[in-house]
Formats: sequence, C-alpha cells, structure tokens
Amino acid sequence: MMDLEKVAKNVRNNILMQVYSAKSGHIGGSLSCADILTVLYFNQMNIENVKDANRDRFVLSKGHCSPALYAILAEKGFIEKEELKNFRKLGSVLQGHPDMKKVKGIEVSTGSLGQGLSMANGIALAGKMDKKSYRVYCLLGDGEIEEGQVWEAAMTSSKYNLDNLCVIVDNNNLQIDGTIEDVKGLTRIEEKFQSFGFNVIKVDGHNIPKMIKAFDKAKMKKDVPTVIIAKTVKGKGVDFMENIKEWHGKAPSEEQYNMAIESIEKGGR
Repeated sequence: MMDLEKVAKNVRNNILMQVYSAKSGHIGGSLSCADILTVLYFNQMNIENVKDANRDRFVLSKGHCSPALYAILAEKGFIEKEELKNFRKLGSVLQGHPDMKKVKGIEVSTGSLGQGLSMANGIALAGKMDKKSYRVYCLLGDGEIEEGQVWEAAMTSSKYNLDNLCVIVDNNNLQIDGTIEDVKGLTRIEEKFQSFGFNVIKVDGHNIPKMIKAFDKAKMKKDVPTVIIAKTVKGKGVDFMENIKEWHGKAPSEEQYNMAIESIEKGGR
C-alpha cells in the first residue's frame, strides 16, 4: 500500500519550492489542503486517464492555492517536477491560477472565488444526465464561503439531488485579513450546510485514515450532496507558518525556505 504520509510530505516540499522560486504565491492555504489532495488523488479518485469519460473530476474553487494542485499533479506524473520551478514565471503554463487549457489534469480554470461550486454542480448534473459513474469533488476555502454565490450553488446541489458531488471545506479558520469569525462573523458552518440540504461530515483534515473513511462514507450517501468539513491548520507542516495569517500569501526568504524544508523533514508532514 502506498505511503500517503510520504506523498503528503512530498506535496508540501513541492509547494514550498514553487512559492520560493516564484518569490510569490499563496503558501498557507496550499499547505493546509495538502493532506486532503493526497487522499483524493492517491486513494479516492479515478483520474489515471484524463480522457476517460468516467474519470472523477476535481474542482479547486480556491484557485489561488494552485501550488497545492500543481504539487499533487507533479506527484501523479501529470507535470514534470522541474516545471514547478517555473511557477508564476512569464511564459510558464503554471500560472497563479490553474488553466485547464494549459495543464494536463486540470478540469476547470478557477480563481474568482465563490464560483467553483457552480461549475462543479454543472459537471455533476451532466454526469447524472449522461448516466456516468464519475464523482465530482470541489474544494472550497472557509473564507471563500463568505461569497453569496456559494450558497446559491448549494441550493442547486440540493435541488438536483447531486449525490455524485462531494464538497470539501478547507476549514483552517484564517483568511488574508484574519480569522473567518473576525472578518465576516462566519460560524456554525456545519449547520449552514445542513440547512441547505447537505449531508455533513466533519473530519480532521490532517488525519489521513480518518479522511479516507469520511470520503468512503460520502460515497454511500444517496439522494443528497455531501460536504466534508475538514478542520485544518493554515501553513500545516512548517512550524513557523502554522496559524499565522501573514503566511496567507507571501514567499519565504532563502533562509526561511531552508528552515521550512527542515521543518517538514523533521515533522514528517
């Protein structure tokens, strides 16, 4: 069985390399979702053949955390690891937000926050209409769900009984200006999704075995969409970045980069 802890560690190293090389990028939220993507891409999703009509689909609604998506795609072999060093550089296919026309394995171009669930709904609804077996996974940031369009989309998910849709909220509790409670008073996320007709599962977003169980459980739920609220830590894996809002979107210096790599090596993830 594949060592998913090691994969997640590699993903974090890939994230750091990208943001350090570019001298810009969103590092905190990329690190917080590394374990989620590891479970999805290496345990849950059927995505080996990007031309297979029955492949599972992933939508990174919080598109500014593209370093995490590129990092996992590199681990899957869709991107050459050397290409990660060109992140955000002029002419590179690895733009600040993912581009479905330029990078193999990206299903949807994202970046404007709040829109990913609407697109995921469309893909899931098409799967229902075409009688396809694929599942659709959509990753939202907890700050992102302050966007009104998310809740309009949530109504649609429920209205059409999209049980082939699984939403994941990366609940790290921090956005660029502070905590989600301080910025918008966002609380009781579980109850909000329940009121919109979702099956709700809460899980530690850094506990790989528990996340596998959560995703397996979501597959069994019929007639309603599922949301997995994954409790995470912003900057997870790098001790001096964890739970620090200033690491939402800045790059480490050379010294900080070396310290960050060392932190991941010592901590494992």
